[in-house]
Amino acid sequence: MFTNGTAVCKRRSHNISLNPNPKAIMTLIRSILVALGAVSTLVVATLSSAQDAYPSRPVKVIVALPAGGSVDMIARMVSQQLTTDLGQPFVVDNRAGGSGQIGVPVVAKAAPDGYTIMVSPASFLTTNKSIFKQLPYNPEADFVPVTKLVNQSMVLVVNDKTKYPTPASILAAARANPGKLTYASSGDGSPQHLAGLMFESQTGVKLLHVPYKGGAPAITDLIGGVVDMAFSPMPEALPHIKSGKLFPVGVLSERRAVSAPEIPTLKEGGVNNVVLSAWIGMLAPARTPQPVLDKLGKSVKTMLRGDAKTRLIELGMEPAPDEAKPLNQVITEEIRIHAELVKAAGLVPQ
Repeated sequence: MFTNGTAVCKRRSHNISLNPNPKAIMTLIRSILVALGAVSTLVVATLSSAQDAYPSRPVKVIVALPAGGSVDMIARMVSQQLTTDLGQPFVVDNRAGGSGQIGVPVVAKAAPDGYTIMVSPASFLTTNKSIFKQLPYNPEADFVPVTKLVNQSMVLVVNDKTKYPTPASILAAARANPGKLTYASSGDGSPQHLAGLMFESQTGVKLLHVPYKGGAPAITDLIGGVVDMAFSPMPEALPHIKSGKLFPVGVLSERRAVSAPEIPTLKEGGVNNVVLSAWIGMLAPARTPQPVLDKLGKSVKTMLRGDAKTRLIELGMEPAPDEAKPLNQVITEEIRIHAELVKAAGLVPQ
């Protein structure tokens, strides 16, 4: 209103209560909790549905070695079985080099959803920790086991049985020429390398280690006479032993191998305490859901217990899906044991 040419503004005061209404607050809280519960239920249901539907697309199976070796061999067998059982392609992807340090980190950094898994030799998860100063993955923290697949006997093989027919002949040659007798391996820290270190440690001889990017190229060069011998997983050597291209000097075990009982042990040849086997396992990234691991494990274990068992033994592998000791415990124990062996051999980490 206007009075005497002056504008007068009347203000109204509003009483705002700052005292909370307990009933209203409780109602609001209940509404929020109900909403959160619905969201949580939806998330759980979605995750459960995704796991039930696994796999809904192709799965990559990383092998950190070249094609042709025993690890690649078993990886392709189990991948074929998983493809048949689970209805999606399981595709082997060879990422060789660096004694596992190229392929293994791919799995360590992959999403934990079951679509990237690996088939690995023991050494990448056990010996590598002692052989290398630093690894681009943590063997104990970055992976979760699906199952151990097979154990493999190791066998000392040569390409010239006239020169090296027995362990004693190899020892004599090594003592006469320290550091000259060569042995091939699939890389630093591999079971073949570890076997060579053990042989040196127990016999007091000095050999020359020649690392390759995998077991297959190592065996190829042994057959060609580039190197003198190899401590080889049985599956990689057995076909060439049968064909006469390689000669077995002895098996690195307490008992003769099931797959080749005609080959004597090194112990029978007078070399004691050189005992080593090389297992192969299937693993996934840490935090992969248990239902996914169970699906993978059920399919693979059924294969290993079934018709494939005889075939694997013929190839030089002993199926090992039902061992009592969990694979993660095996890995932890072997890291310690192999560290002691590497230290005793005086090997300086690279």
